[in-house]
Amino acid sequence: MRRLFVTALAVIVALLAFSACNVGRQSASDDGTSAETEETDGNGEEDKEMADEIYITVNGYKITVKLEKNAAAEALAGKLKNGDITYTASNYGGFEKVGSPGFSLPQSDTPMTTEAGDVVLYSGDQIVLFYGSNSWSYTKLGKMQGYSAQELKDILTAADPAEVRMGLR
Repeated sequence: MRRLFVTALAVIVALLAFSACNVGRQSASDDGTSAETEETDGNGEEDKEMADEIYITVNGYKITVKLEKNAAAEALAGKLKNGDITYTASNYGGFEKVGSPGFSLPQSDTPMTTEAGDVVLYSGDQIVLFYGSNSWSYTKLGKMQGYSAQELKDILTAADPAEVRMGLR
């Protein structure tokens, strides 16, 4: 019951926050690529639109993660707006690296079979980086990009435990 209340409250807060935002404006960076969309908060101060990608650095590799569009991923990106997060994660079961970032995120667990590259939330306060597969109920946060299953296994298992750093792109 408490989990349902916390999830509902997080969704309501997120909806209120998004409804208060003004329409963003797109700008171009010096190299010709699109910069992040910026919005005003009603007081004339600019605020970055919610990120659709973050990065994870583990064992010397910086890995791009494409975020899901859900309350948990949005809450994680919101936390990262205040700076990078570093936590310790350990290998578990021969298919995942798991650790707590020190805070909880809204859960919307659904039964799924994960695959290498999936980044999920377990039990509301554990972030799991998959280099193998498992079937369980998780909240999907995103998907690691640019590496094969074997490369992810090699990267994520190179040290145990390992420091994981998450940040905005």
